Amino acid sequence: MSLLSEHPETPATPAPLLDDAERLSLAELRELQLERLKQTVHHAYANVPLYTQKFDDAGVRPVDIRTLEDVAKLPFTTKADLRDTYPFGMFAVPMERVARIHASSGTTGRPTVVGYTKADLEVWADLIARSLRASGVRAGWKVHNAYGYGLFTGGLGAHAGIEKLGATVIPMSGGQTAKQVQLITDFAPDAIMCTPSYLLTIADAMEAAGIDPRSTSLKVAILGAEPWTNEMRRELEERLAIDAVDIYGLSEVMGPGVGNECVETKDGPHIWEDHFLPEVIDGDSGEVRGDGELGELVFTSLTKEAFPVIRYRTRDLTRLMPGTARPAMRRMEKITGRNDDMIILRGVNLFPTQIEEIALGIEELTPHFVLELTRTGRMDDLTVRIERHPSHAVERCEAAGGVLAKRIKQQIGSTVRVQLEEPGVLPRSEGKYQRVYDLR
Repeated sequence: MSLLSEHPETPATPAPLLDDAERLSLAELRELQLERLKQTVHHAYANVPLYTQKFDDAGVRPVDIRTLEDVAKLPFTTKADLRDTYPFGMFAVPMERVARIHASSGTTGRPTVVGYTKADLEVWADLIARSLRASGVRAGWKVHNAYGYGLFTGGLGAHAGIEKLGATVIPMSGGQTAKQVQLITDFAPDAIMCTPSYLLTIADAMEAAGIDPRSTSLKVAILGAEPWTNEMRRELEERLAIDAVDIYGLSEVMGPGVGNECVETKDGPHIWEDHFLPEVIDGDSGEVRGDGELGELVFTSLTKEAFPVIRYRTRDLTRLMPGTARPAMRRMEKITGRNDDMIILRGVNLFPTQIEEIALGIEELTPHFVLELTRTGRMDDLTVRIERHPSHAVERCEAAGGVLAKRIKQQIGSTVRVQLEEPGVLPRSEGKYQRVYDLR
């Protein structure tokens, strides 16, 4: 008897759009969080020497955690802690239980190294699958994965979640933009995962090849790994005729899939609070801020075995808001910037996303820009190098550059120089886009 006759085709039962955790009441979620927080704190204290020392120095013990609010008694973890314990000093399980290792790029120092047990990888895949469902992706779809594979968490993390959902993964990875366009055209994927700046690069390449970006099979783009604005969302949605949603994560906490926007609301990523406890703090004092107040995002993992993190300071700036599409799970406002990418220009705080928001409101300019910091004497200067839109006359674009400088001064309070560039002059992103170049 053939295998086909042993397993006759039967109608597939569609996977539920919400899993059990997404249906929890707020009281049930808080009870689960507290139980998991206590377990995580005990696990970290007993198995990670850094946490043993930090807790002892702070005069706090795992038994002191009796409520969720007690998390504020615990010391923070920073990226410096991860670098100081390089490579494996933060692992809470023996190496034989570590199924995979990822690491950051290490462009500003030692890379930060993270580990996962088999159970950690299962949770990660589940949360990516949940994020994809929230984005509107369904089992049976084809998903073009243009996040980079390798030590970066994006590619392999997304890959496992796509498969877990029951979708078909196209593991393209980053780069080779012409081939990206070819495979999107030939394979007809339903969804794409990449950085927002790289999707913009792909759209440019399509147009250069004579392909209308709105004519492709793509329905949904799940975009993350860098801050991006709602203005960028509107640009991408209009240009490619898609829904563009935000996936949030960072390698130190898990990777992509810590939170995700729901396609029906697109009002900021819902944090998957059954696995992560978020806080927002004042970046200077460390004091906890209330929901709705802007500050630095902090995470405590609740289920990680190999690499638990306690009050990890992400440097991302946002605010926590009530859940909407997933009522029990809080949302985070789209990241407005990071403490470490903030430019202080003559006493004024400025973020690249603010420039992006203003530039996207001027039709003669494109979203392709970089910021160059220079110094004349004791004064810092900022030049916005931005490409003109090829469909408008040069004279009109030059006038638009003046409009951009004026609006930056009016809305942000900084005087900047705008340098208009020809289309295609600035580097194109094949992953995370470097916006700021410090030439001082």
